Amino acid sequence: MVAGLILGVLTAAAPLSAVAAEVEIHYAPTENLERIDVELLHKAEKSIDFAAFILSDWVIADALADARRRGVKVRVVLDGSQDHVLDRLADLGDAVHMKRTRPIMHLKSYLVDGRILRWGSANFSASGLKKQDNDLAITRDPELVRRFAERFEDIWSRAEPLRRP
Repeated sequence: MVAGLILGVLTAAAPLSAVAAEVEIHYAPTENLERIDVELLHKAEKSIDFAAFILSDWVIADALADARRRGVKVRVVLDGSQDHVLDRLADLGDAVHMKRTRPIMHLKSYLVDGRILRWGSANFSASGLKKQDNDLAITRDPELVRRFAERFEDIWSRAEPLRRP
């Protein structure tokens, strides 16, 4: 009786997809989150929608550029107040946008092929992915994927294409 009541309360408080979603979780520094990200980015065949507060990790930036060279449609939105490894993203051209207005771009998330969503607390920096206490979560839940895709489209449309010298 009590277990049924608790399940009923949990189900009523959260959408069913949130209760039923399978989520894979990893933790730094005990795990190297950079390796997990690179593996996910290398799996991309069609598209990567990438949103980041900080992108200073060369390996991640190179994986995005490599995906573009493989014919993957890559779109990156970065926070305009932070320093990024933009030289490593030069091949992405107008596929890099900067969010220069409030609220700040504080996501650390991306969507691969419209079906694999990655999010977490780790900035895309060497220390954030390998040295700090951070998490990284991965799901294929269609509802969570849809919600991120919608949010990304809104952020992308409001961000400015990167102006190169």
